[in-house]
Amino acid sequence: MIRPSDVYKIGRIGKTHGVRGEVTMQFTDDIFDTADADYLVLDIDGILVPFFIDEYRFKNDSVAIMKFTDIDTPQKAQTLTDCNVFFPRSIAADTSEDISLSQIIGFKLMDAGTGNTVGTITAIDDSTINTLFEVKGEDGTELLIPASEELITDINPDTQTLTTVIPAGLL
Repeated sequence: MIRPSDVYKIGRIGKTHGVRGEVTMQFTDDIFDTADADYLVLDIDGILVPFFIDEYRFKNDSVAIMKFTDIDTPQKAQTLTDCNVFFPRSIAADTSEDISLSQIIGFKLMDAGTGNTVGTITAIDDSTINTLFEVKGEDGTELLIPASEELITDINPDTQTLTTVIPAGLL
């Protein structure tokens, strides 16, 4: 069984494409540039299901046309539309020395000054010039923490923790 902590979100299935069972996939991570996987994981009604890739090609910088094994009709492809797409953390960690922002969602955020756990990173807000970690605090509060590379002191994919210097007064 695939656990949510074993994968991270890289995109979403869009609409069907053609008559061979292909679908469009809008991706939000550049993992295809650094890692090669035989399968992707789709969230089907809350269950993480692996789908093996027969082939894919890029339509543009953020959309790919995907053909999955055993999905060979538009009707079968239709069942995959609007599903979130995930990539296995183990494959990403084995093939890339740099970790992407998408990969750290779900990591525990640690305060470098105190060594305490601040909370869990739930999302990355990159809608402004200053990228922020959206963090659900240990007490359930929602926090925004700067995601500046200068403040990050350690990222450990094995323990799924990210340690950062948190500016005084922010917490």
